Amino acid sequence: MKAYEIQSGFGLDQLKVAERSMPVPGPDEVLIKMRAVSLNSRDLGVIDGFYNPNLMLPFIPTSDGVGEVVALGEQVTRFNIGDRVCGIFTQSWISGEPTQDNWVSTLGSPLGGLLAEYIVLPAKGLVRIPDHLTDEEAAALPCAGVTAWHAVVEEGTIKAGETVVVQGTGGVSLFALQFAKLHGATVIVTSSSDDKLERAKGLGADFGINYRQTPEWDKVVLELTMGRGADHIVDLGGSATLNQSISALRVGGQISMVGVLSGYRVEGFDIIPAILRKARLQAINVGSRDMFETMNRAIDQSKLRPIIDIVFPFEQAVDALHYLAKGKHFGKICIKF
Repeated sequence: MKAYEIQSGFGLDQLKVAERSMPVPGPDEVLIKMRAVSLNSRDLGVIDGFYNPNLMLPFIPTSDGVGEVVALGEQVTRFNIGDRVCGIFTQSWISGEPTQDNWVSTLGSPLGGLLAEYIVLPAKGLVRIPDHLTDEEAAALPCAGVTAWHAVVEEGTIKAGETVVVQGTGGVSLFALQFAKLHGATVIVTSSSDDKLERAKGLGADFGINYRQTPEWDKVVLELTMGRGADHIVDLGGSATLNQSISALRVGGQISMVGVLSGYRVEGFDIIPAILRKARLQAINVGSRDMFETMNRAIDQSKLRPIIDIVFPFEQAVDALHYLAKGKHFGKICIKF
């Protein structure tokens, strides 16, 4: 079979196609013929050696994908041949709160990734996906979808009539927009692109703020909420946005810290505003299998469709990652096998 490997060093120039032996499922494992993967900014960090400079090479990257079950190991009863399945991001996080031990079981580093024609995963680390989704749409679910569901629904306990601020128009952001609207919330989207804001409104966003034209976007959020502030803010910016997120929050509101697009160290963190707003800062690290399955039931019932920006063929996987690095996408970038 063919697989993409980070070979003799880090960087996209080291990601190349290689021939590997077909994997064989052992007891409680499943052989999956991959149909599509979707990309996350984390994939670039793994390929560049940012997350683990001691990663054993060669290594297959990417964490999110969907495939067809083509063989079952002994004792597997959860799945049948022909089922379409996704691997959960944290393979050992089934339910409840995570533990420190769970973080060594994430796909795409430290565990091997999915950018290969066939993979083997434990049956307990898989979920069935809704029938109405295309392969590319299903591939978008494991990280972006579950992260947004965890932030907005599981931890955010979003209610009809509440206000949610979503930063940007990448995969997590658009899922958060869709899930918030599914629950009857008002959604404010921030972006540097008027075109992307208009597209977000087409998905149900109630308001859009161009943060390049209006750097003090937190004041606009306060105006739009009659001075009350947002109930929930999905913060993907990290160091450059956290103080403004606190400023835009209502008393007792929650900020879901999801991304670090502008850096992971916050200089000059304003503690007093956080105290005055009784701000809840909730870090989100994807989610459990239970969350994934609950989200899938909601997607199935509502017939919600993830937003896909562009699809590359398997032969152009490196081009897809270069496109991801440009940061101009709206929704998810996928690779089709």
